[in-house]
Amino acid sequence: MPANNNSPENTHRRLGKMMMIAAWVLAIGLLTLFFNGILDRQYNPNQQLNSVATLNEPLEIVLVRNKYGHYVATGEINDEAVVFLLDTGATDVAIPDTLARRLNLKRGAQFTANTANGQVRSWRTHLKRVNLGGIELANVRASILPSMTGDEVLLGMSFLKQLELIQRGETLTIRNLK
Repeated sequence: MPANNNSPENTHRRLGKMMMIAAWVLAIGLLTLFFNGILDRQYNPNQQLNSVATLNEPLEIVLVRNKYGHYVATGEINDEAVVFLLDTGATDVAIPDTLARRLNLKRGAQFTANTANGQVRSWRTHLKRVNLGGIELANVRASILPSMTGDEVLLGMSFLKQLELIQRGETLTIRNLK
């Protein structure tokens, strides 16, 4: 006699298989989220910055170098969260075009910028506010670079020159001199 595919026993077997598959999919998804979080923290160990201010001392933050040897930190441009890569070799704060559009930055005069990858077409702009861990500067000169990919902002000297930078080992202490 042929087996009944709709019998309660077969239904329970199919349900058990589907639950097992769902459990594996959930486990793989959770592991992916967990390891992506670890990778994000390795790339940007400064996602949550705390500034320190004492009575007679300037505001200061301490950044930890990432596993690639760079100082990457979460901050804000015009009250919008961004990821900064500190770059003392960059004259201005350099912003990828796609991010500049999302931040509604106005393009100013076009110019040719000399970058590590050669000369590129760029536009001048000014940022109302740049905030790094509570250190906030206003009216910061910046450049919009269509050749930059991703959403990472190069935090250049138009911002950094107004601060004191002290590097020791794996940390960079930044003090607001104002």
